[in-house]
Amino acid sequence: MIITSTIHFTHPPQKIISLVPSQTELLSYLALQQQVIGITKFCVHPQQWFTTKTRVGGTKNINLDLIKKLSPDLIIANKEENVKEQVEMLAKEFDVWVTDVNTLDEALEMINDIGQLTRTVNKAAELVAAIQKSFAQLQIEHFPIPAVYLIWKDPYMTVGGNTFINDMMKRGGFQTIYHGKDRDPEITLNELRASPCKWILLSSEPYPFAQKHVDELREQLPGKKIILVDGEMFSWYGSWLLNVPLYFKKLREEIVQVP
Repeated sequence: MIITSTIHFTHPPQKIISLVPSQTELLSYLALQQQVIGITKFCVHPQQWFTTKTRVGGTKNINLDLIKKLSPDLIIANKEENVKEQVEMLAKEFDVWVTDVNTLDEALEMINDIGQLTRTVNKAAELVAAIQKSFAQLQIEHFPIPAVYLIWKDPYMTVGGNTFINDMMKRGGFQTIYHGKDRDPEITLNELRASPCKWILLSSEPYPFAQKHVDELREQLPGKKIILVDGEMFSWYGSWLLNVPLYFKKLREEIVQVP
């Protein structure tokens, strides 16, 4: 997917559509209530936007006709979360900014870029500084814990090394045992059973793992330590990052209590 980096506005965009939940939350933080006219059905933050803004489909299945009717002057998408062919179709008619975020540093760069695009440079810079300060204060005292981070069921899927989640895992004191693989490899229960890795993290998104899944896997994978984790803390790369260091600190404190 081509990342658009040559958009130049003579005036700040007044009709913005966001196709990425974490970037929608960022636009809210940047006080762009009036400018954002469309979001996806997965853009749950802020709640007020979720209930009042026009929803243009899902991240992987956007409503092209509805977007055309809204006639935006800026669409914000993401290389990983959106479908290349759909984004390219939109780019034929509208200005589309496609982000590519695989690390915390790239997330901070993205925030500054969107600040430039939306003429909220100062507020974006203040946010970046606050996130950097928060992560700088995060102290992980022990070596990274080898872990498997599950994002899907039937088939089970995890994350590889070249992902934003992997970068967040490392900052939270974990290391995916699949760091040598690309993106989101499929794995089996037999693989997990045979692996020397003791920790399995079940994410709340995109698959909504719940306590019943923890209980099921503990029966199927005796000897493994299985916990639920907040997927937004590992995968959202906008202003939500302000919440992440404290969450990681508490998570590291809680895992010592896992049976």
